[in-house]
Amino acid sequence: MKNVAIVSGGYSSECVISLKSAEEVYLSIDKTRYNPYIVLITRNGWTVQGGNKTEFPINKNDFSFIYKGKQIRFDFAYIIIHGTPGEDGLLQGYLDILNIPYSCCGVLSASITFNKYFCNNYLRGFGVETAKSILLKQREQIISPERIIDKLGLPLIVKPNDGGSSFGVTKVTNITQIQLAIRNAFNEGEGVLIESFIPGTEITCGYYKTKNKQVTLPITEIISKNDFFDFEAKYNPGMVEEITPARISKKLTDEIQTLTAHIYDWVGAKGIIRIDYIISPEKEIKMLEVNTIPGMTATSFIPQQIRAAGLNLKEILTEIIESI
Repeated sequence: MKNVAIVSGGYSSECVISLKSAEEVYLSIDKTRYNPYIVLITRNGWTVQGGNKTEFPINKNDFSFIYKGKQIRFDFAYIIIHGTPGEDGLLQGYLDILNIPYSCCGVLSASITFNKYFCNNYLRGFGVETAKSILLKQREQIISPERIIDKLGLPLIVKPNDGGSSFGVTKVTNITQIQLAIRNAFNEGEGVLIESFIPGTEITCGYYKTKNKQVTLPITEIISKNDFFDFEAKYNPGMVEEITPARISKKLTDEIQTLTAHIYDWVGAKGIIRIDYIISPEKEIKMLEVNTIPGMTATSFIPQQIRAAGLNLKEILTEIIESI
C-alpha cells in the first residue's frame, strides 16, 4: 500500500483552512489502498500528526519520518496547503528534487497562478476577460488615491496579490478608504492588487483531469449577505447562500465549463482546480481567479459540486493519486 502524505498548514493566514481541508481528505481517502498521514508544515517545523496529539518530525533530506523505530517514506503527496509554500510552487520544487509525485500543478504553473496579477494578464492573451487592475509591489510604492480612481473608478476591490480565503480583502467605495485597504492587504502578502469592482452574479466551477478522463463539475452560484464574498461570508454559517447547480442559462453554463477546461490547459494545471467568475449584468463572463489548490472542507465548493454531480470523493482521490 502506498504511503500518502496529506500535506497541510503553510506559512499564511490560510493555515487554519488548510487543516480543515486535510481532515476531509484524510476521512475520504481509500484506506484499503493507501496509508494516509497528515503532514503539518509551519514555520516552526514539519511534522507528521499522530494520535493523542503526538507528532513525528519530518526528515527534510528525504521527506520521511521514523515511527516505532521504522523509517516511513512517502510514495505520494496530496498537497492541500492554501498559500505558501504549497500553492506557489515552493513545495512542488522540493518534491520534484526528491522524485515524489504530488496531486497538483508543478512549479511554473503554481508560480504563475499564485500571482493573481501575472495570471490575469497571462490569460488575457487567450481572450479571457478580467477586471482592470493596478499592482503595487512594495509598501513604499507611491501612488495617489486620485490616480487609482482615475484609472479604475469606484467601487474597488483591494486584496493581496498572492493570498486567498479573502484574508486582507476590502471593498472600497470611498477615496478615504483606499490607503487603509492597501495597508491591510500588505499585511497578508508581498504585493497588493487593486481591481475595478465588477457587479453581477458570482459563480465558481470545479474541474479535474486524470489519465483517462476529464470532468467538469456543476457550477455553484454564490449569494453573499455582505457587499461581496468576503472572509465573514465564506466561513460563517448563514452569511452566504450557495446554489449548485447555479441558476444560469444552459448557454452560459456551457460557456463557463468550456472556458474552465481551456484555462486548466492554458495554465498547465493538474489534479482538481476551481475557477471563480463574475457574470456581469450584460451576461459577460469575467474571471476572478484560478485556485489550483481549492478548499476541500466538507462545506467547500469542490465537495459540494462533487456531491451535486453524483460523484464520490473517495473515488476521485484514488483516480488522481493513480493518474499522476
